[in-house]
Amino acid sequence: MRALVRFHDIHGYQRAFLMAGNGPPLLLIHGIGDSSDTWLEVLPQLARRYTVIAPDLLGHGRSAKPRADYSIAAYACGMRDLLSVLDVDRVSVVGHSLGGGIAMQFAYQFPERCERLVLVGSGGIGQEVHPLLRVAAAPGAELGLPVATSAPARTALRLAAPVLRATGGMRLGPDFHYVLERYCALRSRTARQAFLRTLRAGVDVRGQVITMLDRCYLAAGMPTLIIWGRRDRVIPVRHAYVGHAAMPGSELEIFERAGHFPHHDAPDRFAAVVENFLDAAVPTEYDQAKWRRMLGGGPADEDAAQPTLEPQVSSGV
Repeated sequence: MRALVRFHDIHGYQRAFLMAGNGPPLLLIHGIGDSSDTWLEVLPQLARRYTVIAPDLLGHGRSAKPRADYSIAAYACGMRDLLSVLDVDRVSVVGHSLGGGIAMQFAYQFPERCERLVLVGSGGIGQEVHPLLRVAAAPGAELGLPVATSAPARTALRLAAPVLRATGGMRLGPDFHYVLERYCALRSRTARQAFLRTLRAGVDVRGQVITMLDRCYLAAGMPTLIIWGRRDRVIPVRHAYVGHAAMPGSELEIFERAGHFPHHDAPDRFAAVVENFLDAAVPTEYDQAKWRRMLGGGPADEDAAQPTLEPQVSSGV
């Protein structure tokens, strides 16, 4: 099924998104420096039974790249606003990398609108992140990035790519070529500025600065699936186990041969895993009194305190 690129102006800025399929709405949120195109290999299968909405985040892809707020909370608000324009009240959310952090923030800010949560190589679980991102977040990077992304630099990097890949791929493993493509896409000044503002909202020279671990107790009762690639060098797989332990009742699926982009490395399996999870997981219903109790530090309810499903861990090729 072919996804159509659509556009809406929201708050005066153009927002691009892919949309395809029929059925319950499913929101796919990409990572930093990426776009909705990252989902193209899995979107047709998911769109057979779901209305798939895959936006280009503000500052990314075909969306506008203004001088604006690129915080995780602002992105979560942007997802709410896009869904409101599309007349979608409740949605299951799949978030990859930065998009995972946005998905968690969306579930926290708008619990009445989130039914299920799928986190893929997600940010927001631990401090570790690839050194290149820490360097890019450092003071003064805005001076060096235009040179590093200039046409001569991009050409030199492409020519050196085979050697770099053979000697370790800059510690990116199976993700080297895709990350290189995303780097080469930072040609325009506005794209670079949006990238840096987004990055610095969540990363500094020491690593990730935003964590969901202080509020993941709010996910009690929220059907959650965590997907990770064993060979992820951008955000290490140990974060998957930390998140899984912090979210009782969550499910964990490890893709043994995948890196940071399991939806690229094993698209058929990825789509099947997500579909199976959505089929089995009963959408959560927002309970304002329960939410208030959890925020106040009290017990949610017996069902949330004692999940009926034991946490499951799966792994495969």
